[in-house]
Amino acid sequence: MAVAVAGRYGPPGAMLLAGPLGAAALVALARRAGMSPDDLGIDRRSWRRGAAYALACVSAVAVVYAAAALLPVTRPAFLDSRYRNGYGAALRAAFLVVPLGTVLFEEVAFRGVLWGLLYRRAGAARATLVSSALFGLWHVLPSLRLNRVNPAVSQLVGPGRAGQVLAVTGAVVFTTAAGAVLCELRRRSGSLLAPAGLHWAVNGLGILAAAAVVSWLERTVAR
Repeated sequence: MAVAVAGRYGPPGAMLLAGPLGAAALVALARRAGMSPDDLGIDRRSWRRGAAYALACVSAVAVVYAAAALLPVTRPAFLDSRYRNGYGAALRAAFLVVPLGTVLFEEVAFRGVLWGLLYRRAGAARATLVSSALFGLWHVLPSLRLNRVNPAVSQLVGPGRAGQVLAVTGAVVFTTAAGAVLCELRRRSGSLLAPAGLHWAVNGLGILAAAAVVSWLERTVAR
């Protein structure tokens, strides 16, 4: 919770510190509780398999985003007011904020410590169910402004309070489902690298695609 509050209400860049520190603290606590590197998905023997899964996921997401950005019917989903001023903010977000401030902590917390602990005690199905549900709820705070910064979402649900509720609910449902996919990647690969790769691709490549679409539209309008 402290990490979530730091990300939402802390100064700019707070998650770049809070994320890694929170992840390190969780790993330390888990190791003290008797969890092994394999339980946490960080055993070196799983790195090669996890990296292969991660590369496949990044490649697949890149193809999907490229196609969606090129199609007029899906292109509005990439319109995001946060990336109207060139690629600087997008590059920083995609390659610094997302991996360190988002992916690292969330993968260690939800697919590493939590999933590993529940898997030992209750099996993969229950571990995935609980981890995914909590992962969905984790995204309530980050999605509070979604219907205001994304025109496609605003057009779909409206910019007011009711639209905010719908946007947050949709985000929770979507991230819960995404959490289940990430948990399955963790189970199949035995490594956090696999879900981390997909997690980064969905967020990081999404940001880069949004910046590219916004930049292209701005150049088109300026002509």
